[in-house]
Amino acid sequence: MQLVLINKQRYRRHLNIVIAACIAILVIASLGVAQLLILLFPDPSGSHFHWNLLGVIVACLLLASLLLKFKEHDFMTEVAYVWDLKQSLNKITRAMRKLKMAANQGDQNAMNALQFSYDGSRQLWLLDDNVLTLESLEHSQKELDQLAIKYDFLLDAKNYHSDLLKTL
Repeated sequence: MQLVLINKQRYRRHLNIVIAACIAILVIASLGVAQLLILLFPDPSGSHFHWNLLGVIVACLLLASLLLKFKEHDFMTEVAYVWDLKQSLNKITRAMRKLKMAANQGDQNAMNALQFSYDGSRQLWLLDDNVLTLESLEHSQKELDQLAIKYDFLLDAKNYHSDLLKTL
């Protein structure tokens, strides 16, 4: 995955629409399916928990399939990019301890993975207006910059790809 500059206003507007649509689909589909099942298979005791649960499960499956189907649509470009970025950053976070150890030993792939993580996190946090944690990110970036100077290496997040994590 490569980092891409995206329009923050368009991203926020489309994300809000997607969230509202997801909520509406979940509510309408789960209630609709549950009510249809209750109508078709009434329970004399009056307990319809299993039909309500099934309605929620069906609505979740429907929503997941719709999101996957429309993920490539132009409207979803920014939302899908952030979704993919979060997944990539989660993979890096799970390997962070190994990455930092390898970077301290001069591993260039580890340093590029860390650079991608820091650049991606910075972009994500700025898109979501989460500026409280930027200070800790800048501290980590300075440490990485010092390692790059120490090992005479030019950091470039563009050189990162997820296969680098498998080599650790």
